[in-house]
Amino acid sequence: MEKTIKTNIIEAMASSKKKSFSIEELSEMLGLQKSDDFRELVQIIAQMEREKLVAFSQKGKVKLVAKKEALTGTFLANERGFGFIAIEGEESDVFVSKENTAYALNGDTVEVEILNPGNPVEDKGPEGRVTRIIERGFTQIVGIFTLFTESEQQETGLSGVVTPKDKKLGNYKVFTAPGGILPDDGSVVAVEVTHYPEEGYTNSFEGLIKQVIGHKNDPGMDILSIVLQLGIPTEFDNETIQEAEKLPDVVRAEDMEGRVDLRDKMIITIDGADAKDLDDAVTVKKLDNGNYFLGVYIADVTHYVTEGTSLDQEASDRATSVYLTDRVIPMLPRKLSNGICSLNPNVDRLAMACEMEINQEGHVVSHDIFETVIHSKARMTYDEVNEIIEGTNEETIAKYQEFVPMYHDMAELHHILEEMRMKRGAIAFEDREAYIVVDEEGRPVDIKLRTRKVAERLIESFMLAANETVAKTYTDLELPFIYRIHEHPKEEKIQRFLEFMTHFGIMVKGSKEQVSPKELQRVLDSVQGKPEEPVVSMMLLRSMQQAKYSEDPSGHYGLAAEDYTHFTSPIRRYPDLIVHRLIKSYQGKKVSDKLKQKWEDTIPEIADHSSKMERRAVEAERETDKLKKAEFMEDKVGEEFDGIITAITKFGMFVELANTVEGLIHVNQLTDDYYHFIENHMALVGERTGKVYKLGQKVRIKVIKADAETREIDFELLSSETLTDSIEVPTRDRKRKTRESSPRRKGKTSNQGNKEREDKNSNKKGKKPFYKSAKKKNKSKDRKK
Repeated sequence: MEKTIKTNIIEAMASSKKKSFSIEELSEMLGLQKSDDFRELVQIIAQMEREKLVAFSQKGKVKLVAKKEALTGTFLANERGFGFIAIEGEESDVFVSKENTAYALNGDTVEVEILNPGNPVEDKGPEGRVTRIIERGFTQIVGIFTLFTESEQQETGLSGVVTPKDKKLGNYKVFTAPGGILPDDGSVVAVEVTHYPEEGYTNSFEGLIKQVIGHKNDPGMDILSIVLQLGIPTEFDNETIQEAEKLPDVVRAEDMEGRVDLRDKMIITIDGADAKDLDDAVTVKKLDNGNYFLGVYIADVTHYVTEGTSLDQEASDRATSVYLTDRVIPMLPRKLSNGICSLNPNVDRLAMACEMEINQEGHVVSHDIFETVIHSKARMTYDEVNEIIEGTNEETIAKYQEFVPMYHDMAELHHILEEMRMKRGAIAFEDREAYIVVDEEGRPVDIKLRTRKVAERLIESFMLAANETVAKTYTDLELPFIYRIHEHPKEEKIQRFLEFMTHFGIMVKGSKEQVSPKELQRVLDSVQGKPEEPVVSMMLLRSMQQAKYSEDPSGHYGLAAEDYTHFTSPIRRYPDLIVHRLIKSYQGKKVSDKLKQKWEDTIPEIADHSSKMERRAVEAERETDKLKKAEFMEDKVGEEFDGIITAITKFGMFVELANTVEGLIHVNQLTDDYYHFIENHMALVGERTGKVYKLGQKVRIKVIKADAETREIDFELLSSETLTDSIEVPTRDRKRKTRESSPRRKGKTSNQGNKEREDKNSNKKGKKPFYKSAKKKNKSKDRKK
């Protein structure tokens, strides 16, 4: 009866418009007005209060306690055991201590309970506990296989152990059960995980070897390991390849039917010298009225990659091409990306056109979007176009004489468009991009800085104009569409940036809630050419949110654009392909409710998946660059370089060299004092000497470690630029000083001493490695499924 009454109470209160009730009102609503029934009702209400199902108001009335919705997010693991949970829409990530992770791993989708909401005033973020692992972030692990001896195999029932290549899994071992492939010792393998860490097996996985990638000493194995660990496919399936092979090598007459024929127009491509997938072609002409005609022509991939095909499904799954140091992992088979879809010179190609008339203020006054066929007149490189615009190479100018006037018109139009974007408040970050030069075996031999001159920037300006024009067209039509959005920075991050700027004497107009991109560009302009320019630019970039794809046209903060999409790279980005497909599905017909519903249902999933795959590709690029930079510095251990401090943490400071290589000076290396991390100043301050290390400070360093395997570079500080800043530091009490001075007398910091004590204690409490405790049983029989 108790359960029935409790349920009736909840249903009665929930269905009523009133929010609180007296006991008498509840008894009347439930028909429990007899003395015994009333007494029982009072007892049940009291029990429900203890269970936190109801609560009493100040006036003694009963109200339902709102059920808290479970928070879910992505777990971001730290190598030292703790982690953070990124929750969509929340300002701060939730800190999770090592004992509260519930064995969650990097990339897992988890449910979290908030233990401490934090205090924004004191700059303390929330703390939480993982209550459930909803979905694992990975199902395979790539690593180096060590074959067990026959006696070890008999004792454990396992074939060997794999050491993961991913340093976030550096504290784990992956034991391999019989039933999979049995490779040679030293092989690089992909293991399908069958058991994840859990109580009793906190530092081990179990799985089956499904693929032998190669041997650890094979050339290129380092990058391939990163790619496969992230789950990036390196081969196309047979059905996709077969579909690609059936496609024509040339544009046929029937393919051109119904298209605007622009094959006689002066349309050219401008790209990097090593580019093979040419997405875009352009033409520019100055009009009699002083305006400019800009034509942007984009490879019509959708003509060949149609809905429902294996080609389309695999492109959707990959969502983007991945560009790494010495290779490209394409979204489409090379038959398309380098062949029939690429806008190669002197051949007919199908394209989607966005033609615009642009006035002297940089505004599009008219435009047209349509299907066309073009015939590129030249395949130009950025270097060649820069030589023509700058007038530095007579041979190049003579070779392309017929195009020279157009290139000067292009430069004029670019400057107009660039000035327009700056006036409306677009943020222009420092152009400082490095590329790694490798030899035939993939070994890094140099790191060079890529300078973006007018040719590179004018193509960017033209692509931005086309992307905005296409986006605005379909926003105005109020049709379902996919957009590229960049949201307003999170208040917490922009607040830190504003505080950071005050240390340079720069005051930013506007609050953290509504600071405009135009004001942030003013900040960048104010430090241009000054020593702090790279650091300020980097700190602002870190304050920005990641751009992503969305069905909602919420604008692009960094570009200060109200409407923006990706239209210009369908060979290498799936959202661009979808934009083309949407344009074709809407053009020349009345758009039915059924078609609208189809895209309203489909676009959000495409946008979300494409954003995730883009982040995966960026991570692969970042990890590959770290690997190659560490490898490049391996033979430079002992050498000295100048650099600047680019990041400060409680465990040390990161220094970037002129070639963009970044290394860590660990706080343990700073032996002349005890250094405090002052977060609101982003500084390390010596307690006794008052010596200050801050962002942007010039230092002289010596390379003491470079390890390509761990992708880590360590520096030793030799000297630094003297700062006059006076930053107050907290003083430690005498008892704490004495306790912390002990390990430092032995050449260790207090942090080292604590870590050694932690390691020692964990060894005492820890369990034996699985393969030593398994005896002769197969582990998989004893573990929970």
